[in-house]
Amino acid sequence: MYSCDKCHRPIEERDVTCVQGKRVKEFMRGGLFIILMVFAVIKLTAQSPHGQEFKIECSQCHTADNWKVNRAAITFEHDSTSFVLNGQHQTVDCRACHTSLVFSDASPSCISCHQDIHSQSLGNECARCHTSNSWIIENISRLHELASFPLLGNHASADCVDCHLGAVPHKFERVGSACINCHESDYLNTAKLDHKKAGFSNECSQCHDIRALNWSASFNHEFFPLTKGHAVEACSKCHTSGYTGTSTKCVDCHTTDFNAATNPNHKTLNLSTDCASCHTTEADWTPASFPVHNQIYKLEGAHAGIANQCAECHHGLYDGGTPKTCFGCHLTDYNETTNPNHKISYYPTSCETCHNQTSWGSATFDHGKTKFPLTGVHHEVNCIECHAQGYTGISTKCVDCHISEFNAATSPNHKTLNLSTDCAGCHTTSESDWTPASFPDHNQIYKLEGAHAGIANQCAECHHGIYDGSTPKTCFGCHATNY
Repeated sequence: MYSCDKCHRPIEERDVTCVQGKRVKEFMRGGLFIILMVFAVIKLTAQSPHGQEFKIECSQCHTADNWKVNRAAITFEHDSTSFVLNGQHQTVDCRACHTSLVFSDASPSCISCHQDIHSQSLGNECARCHTSNSWIIENISRLHELASFPLLGNHASADCVDCHLGAVPHKFERVGSACINCHESDYLNTAKLDHKKAGFSNECSQCHDIRALNWSASFNHEFFPLTKGHAVEACSKCHTSGYTGTSTKCVDCHTTDFNAATNPNHKTLNLSTDCASCHTTEADWTPASFPVHNQIYKLEGAHAGIANQCAECHHGLYDGGTPKTCFGCHLTDYNETTNPNHKISYYPTSCETCHNQTSWGSATFDHGKTKFPLTGVHHEVNCIECHAQGYTGISTKCVDCHISEFNAATSPNHKTLNLSTDCAGCHTTSESDWTPASFPDHNQIYKLEGAHAGIANQCAECHHGIYDGSTPKTCFGCHATNY
């Protein structure tokens, strides 16, 4: 191995002129060993100016010519570290951030390079608001949304310092999200309507739209809808004592109306003070329902269908004078009925005796529930035949209906024999021709005893169908043939 006398670069052939124009001389083998040992010691004992933790090869930044860094020749990629260079960080000189040659001393924290002009009022993380492209904040709206205060209406165009007031410029102390935190002066100095005197809530958004560009107010009254009679223009008509704590109970506003009502008299009837249970919000209190009607008069059948047509029965008067009997309301129906004619036939005025509340056409009368159940041929008789004088006070005695039959009877002659006028004593209602008939008074005329007692109900054995008193009363008169 040979080297140049001037530059000491190794050359391979003896007596060859090096590039510096000098002759080379041969090194002894022992000399080469010593040189190698020296380089080894230097390499082991040398310290990197970039710190012990710096593991990148020098050649990625430096050249063999000198230690100056040629940025165009650097092959090191900063993206391989935990701090990727974006935006303006890509054009900044390395020494601007790495003030010492020990690169690991540089902190990735924004605050380590950039002065906090906000005086710690917004924290140390500049990237929350700023980007590496520019200090201009491009996401103010999103930042306020995250802080639960979206910038709407005039807030969107307001300057930060309009709300974030502070003794130190750019020191953005936290501001409360309640309207009154910024607008207390507006609340206290309102000229058109003294908010404080009126007792208005200091929650401005209840009346004012935060999306609007002015203070135009519209109060959302949905919790107590202002419909019909409640749709008044003057709020003070209801809010006589301010706008907080106003009762939503009907009677608290309408006690005077309740007490003065006479049609019907609310106090007398002890009606509910919950006006909404009967009334709507119409200004004249009509129409009105009456949910307690069944407690006074039960509406069922056809009556249930007119529950909301009060005038059908009350004719506009609800003073308690409306009749509670059928006839009291249905007198006209009674008088005008022709099939059958109730008035001429003197039908009872207790409609419920025959009719129900479903319809007039389903009238029935259970005669079995009266003192005179209909049996036998009585079922076939038209009502008018018995009730010629009406349907009340009708006698249940047979003779009162059948006196003409009694007087006309000749076989036997009821009058001559002085028989009982209680037809049921001898007759039944099973046949219309008055047969069969018994004769319980026979012993008073001719006593039936012995063998004669056995034929007591076989009248024809002796009378042969003739009961005019001509039947013999002597034994020979009947038993001449036997004799």
